[in-house]
Amino acid sequence: MSQASSASESLAARAATVLDRCRELAGITDVAGETTRLFLSPAARDAQTLIGWWIRQAGLTAHCDDVGNLRAIRRCPHDDAPTLILFSHIDTAPNSNPFDGSLGVLLAIAAIERLGATPLPFHIEIVAFSGQEGARFGVPFLSSLAATGQLTAEHLARTDRDGISVAEAIRAFGLDPERIPVTCPLAPHSFAAIEIQIEPGPVLENSDSALAVVESIVGVSRLDLTFQGHANQAGTTPMSLRSDALAAAAQWIVEVEHYAANYTQLVAAVDRVHTLPAAPNAVPGTVQATLEVRHPKDESRHAAVAHLLTKAEAAGSLRGVRVHATAQSEQRAVPMDRDLTLKLHRAAERAGYDAQPIFSGAEHDAMILAAAVPTAMLFLRSPVELSRSSGEGLRCQDVEAALATLLNLLLHLHPHPKPS
Repeated sequence: MSQASSASESLAARAATVLDRCRELAGITDVAGETTRLFLSPAARDAQTLIGWWIRQAGLTAHCDDVGNLRAIRRCPHDDAPTLILFSHIDTAPNSNPFDGSLGVLLAIAAIERLGATPLPFHIEIVAFSGQEGARFGVPFLSSLAATGQLTAEHLARTDRDGISVAEAIRAFGLDPERIPVTCPLAPHSFAAIEIQIEPGPVLENSDSALAVVESIVGVSRLDLTFQGHANQAGTTPMSLRSDALAAAAQWIVEVEHYAANYTQLVAAVDRVHTLPAAPNAVPGTVQATLEVRHPKDESRHAAVAHLLTKAEAAGSLRGVRVHATAQSEQRAVPMDRDLTLKLHRAAERAGYDAQPIFSGAEHDAMILAAAVPTAMLFLRSPVELSRSSGEGLRCQDVEAALATLLNLLLHLHPHPKPS
């Protein structure tokens, strides 16, 4: 058996171990029969204990900062060397995919194991973020906001359904929210950050590709619309005398779908509709709807929102229905670091893989870290199509491809440009 063949088998075996560990971690849950692990919950503590054991097996020491992030550092011989951050999250949405988030953390550990004593010109810090999903307190990215100095008193005062605040949950976990500014920030000389995730969508599966490098995380506009007509009895009100809010909203919803389907990289959805009166034999007088628009370029997203609002008003005017729109929230698009993105592409090529460029239609911790440190993101194929479905279909060869790409990046990465 050749040395190259042996090395390939070793990488495949490590990929299989990563999948086994993901499945074992998925069994640590707040809700039996699901993978549900909320921020600072009892299951979160058990998950940290298990991941901490795997970190120790990789030769590192794990510790927990004061927002519950699990962290470990592989040091290089030079104390003043800069730091590379490898990160993902280990909390989950309710009934989540067993690989969502945790895969990136476990791939980082596997890469450290494979490196062994190989010297690198930088430290590597693994960060397993504790609160990305926002399922418990209704706001995402609490842990990465803390790591980048953006966690506010308002964040700490938010409460869960039991009335427990974020600050109280931190204390109940044995941590101190007063020490967040001391223990949570990223290393002061962090020069790059890499997140690896399963793709939260079907693009890679549809193109039969194992990997993609994220170029940008989309911007998101969310708006509430009210279609205000007149409620009447359906059986006694002639069609020509109706002011049907639901008919106007329905026409507009179809136009939203049609417009987005014909606009490159745009996705749009009317994801919530509430009709009043919701009764038999009634012409609906009021419809409340929520519009969400996503695009990797902010100017294109803004233009799409303006167009769709015009279409809503036009659908209403045909029926004597007034339309009122209120902006609910807006998240700007976040490009990934261009230089680091190119280096990820090259690492994949050297490892023998074609990692296509992609934009992320979902939000990730990478968009928070990008404000503080050059950040890049690698997706691998998720055959279950959506990360919210609880499937077991992740391919071992795709995990091997991601691990090979990460290792190649680590071995060729330099904190500063080489002199010409």
